[in-house]
Amino acid sequence: MPEWERKVRVLGVFGSPRTAGNSSTLLEEVLAGAEEQGAVVERVLLAKKLIAPCLSCDACSQTGVCVQRDGMSGLVEPMVVSDVWALATPVYWWGPSAQLKAFVDRWYGPWHDPDIRKALAGKRALLAITLGDPNPQTADHVIGMFRDAFHYLGMHLAPAVLATGVSDRGDVGRRPDLLSRARRAGRDIVTAR
Repeated sequence: MPEWERKVRVLGVFGSPRTAGNSSTLLEEVLAGAEEQGAVVERVLLAKKLIAPCLSCDACSQTGVCVQRDGMSGLVEPMVVSDVWALATPVYWWGPSAQLKAFVDRWYGPWHDPDIRKALAGKRALLAITLGDPNPQTADHVIGMFRDAFHYLGMHLAPAVLATGVSDRGDVGRRPDLLSRARRAGRDIVTAR
């Protein structure tokens, strides 16, 4: 297939323990915008995966493969073949959800495989972050963590889609400004070069 016919692949990672909460609504808008641009989207609900914490055994530094066989095993390939990662999380105590943090900590294993490391370089990423606090600075640690992690991986991080002051279930869905911003971000991340 000629390069110009190749569709952009987007991996949508839902990091909230709520499968139908504000973070999910926000990310669905991002993914809808990506699909409007012709992207092929794969959705992963981390709340439905059993991803154990990193054991810090460092076996992966020799093999590039984690010794644990759990929900993370099936996520490495989608991470590698996707052009764009769109990650959603609520802010919990100035950080990402535990589900998303466990997923991120387990990137350590695949990163040791030189082929995977090479494949990740140049990919694009976008964060969709919800927080009950109206102050956007409450998300600074989450954004900073991912900014540094993606820089380390050689990936490009787009500006985050922040939904502030959304503490009750359904708040994002009642905010057309947030939905519009998220959809636009999904369109933009697909067409960015």
